[in-house]
Amino acid sequence: MNIENRYERGLAKLREIDGAAGQRVLDSLEDIAPDFARYLIEFPFGDVYSRPGLDLKSREIAVVAALTALGNAASQLKVHIQGALNVGVSRTELVEIIMQMAVYAGFPAALNGLAAAKEVFAQEREPDAVLSHTA
Repeated sequence: MNIENRYERGLAKLREIDGAAGQRVLDSLEDIAPDFARYLIEFPFGDVYSRPGLDLKSREIAVVAALTALGNAASQLKVHIQGALNVGVSRTELVEIIMQMAVYAGFPAALNGLAAAKEVFAQEREPDAVLSHTA
């Protein structure tokens, strides 16, 4: 597989899911770890997200659940909550996904996830709001 094709495919997929928030993540890495930014594009988005087995809505549901369960990835969770909204996951579905994680990851993780969702939902209503998070 051509490296540039992986990168171009990944960048297109990142933009499709995360829009400007994805570019801000890349920009935040430019002065400290530009190679890491490339890895972030090529592997997760160029290789995994671009596979045909799941649609983007299903992939983002899985990512929101996983990041909620981790309990220590609030910045990334916010980016992926916005990405989930961008690909058709509703606010109600997101709240239910995060609440479901209380069963498997505990109430603190679910509470943190709900706080992240609340913040994203509030920013979504503000037209000039900017999510400034890392991947």
